Amino acid sequence: MFEIDEDTAKAEGEPESLTVPEEKNGVRADVFVSESLGITRSAAQKLFDSGLVVLGGAAVKKNRPLTAGEELSVTVPEPTPPAAEPEDIPLDVIYEDRDIIVINKPQGMVVHPAPGHEHGTLASALLFRCGASLSGINGVLRPGIVHRIDRDTSGLICAAKNDRAHLSLSEQLKDHSMFRIYRAITVGRLPEDEGTVNAPLGRHKTDRKKMAVVSPKDGREAVTHYKVISRPDGFTYAELKLETGRTHQIRVHMAHIGHPVLGDHVYGGGSTQFEKRHPDLFRGQCLHAAELELTHPATGKRMRFEAPLPDNFKRILELINAGKLL
Repeated sequence: MFEIDEDTAKAEGEPESLTVPEEKNGVRADVFVSESLGITRSAAQKLFDSGLVVLGGAAVKKNRPLTAGEELSVTVPEPTPPAAEPEDIPLDVIYEDRDIIVINKPQGMVVHPAPGHEHGTLASALLFRCGASLSGINGVLRPGIVHRIDRDTSGLICAAKNDRAHLSLSEQLKDHSMFRIYRAITVGRLPEDEGTVNAPLGRHKTDRKKMAVVSPKDGREAVTHYKVISRPDGFTYAELKLETGRTHQIRVHMAHIGHPVLGDHVYGGGSTQFEKRHPDLFRGQCLHAAELELTHPATGKRMRFEAPLPDNFKRILELINAGKLL
C-alpha cells in the first residue's frame, strides 16, 4: 500500500510523465521511478508488475536500463481507504436541521478515512451522531461530506443529511454560490491591501505529498482572493476567499507569492523563530475556515455561518500584534 495521506489523495490516480535526464542515463527503470516519485523501491516495482509504467505505449520492464530523453508515463493507483465506522467523538456543531449539519472542525482531525488515518475522523463522528440519515452519494468512505478542509486547518465544514441536500450543495460548490472565507497569518508583510492569485495547481513533480503551481496543461484552474486585515511586525493577518477548491490551495498560493502560511512546514511557513519560541501554540498552519455561506437546499434561504478563531490562533495573533515574537 502506498503511503499517501488524506490531504493529497485527490491528486493520485492521474498519469504522470517522467523524462529521463542526462545524469540518469543507463539507470534501471525501477530505480529511476522510485527516486523520481519519492516512493520505495518495492512500491515502484509493484507499479511495473501491474503494467502502470509505460514507454511508447508499451509496459516497461523494471530492470530495463533507461536512455536520457525517454519519457515514462506512470500511474499511481489511488489508495483504497477503509469505510468509515461510527465513533463517539465530540463535535462542535454550529448548526443542524433535518437537511444539513455544519461543524467547526478542530486542527488535527482528518475529514474522512485514509491509509494511516482510519480512526478519529469527522466522517466517523458524523456517522455516530447522525446515523443512516447522512447522504449516501459518496458511499461509505465519505458519508454526507460534500467538501473538505485539510487535517491541520480548522474551521467550518458542511455535511448533507440526505441525497437531495447533497446534490444541491454540490451544485452550489460548482457555481461558487457556496463559498468559504478563511483567516490566515502569513509570513512577511503582503505589499498590497487586496489581491488575487490565479495560478493552476497540480501535483508536485518530485514530492508526491505536495501540490505545486504548474503550467495550465499540467494542472487545474485555481483562484484565491485575499484582503489584508492587519500587518503586525513581520507578518500579515489576512482574509482569503476561495473561488475554486483545490487541494492545499491557499497554502500553495500564498507560498507561491512569497508569503507562506505561518506554521505550515510543508510549504515553507514552519520553523520560524517565533514558532521555535512558542511550540506549544502551534498545532498546524495558522489557517481557519471562519465563514461559510450557502443556500439552504430545502428552504432556499441564504445562510451564513461563522466559527471563532481557535484559542491557540488567537494567542499567536495577540503575541504578534504586541510585538512579542521572541
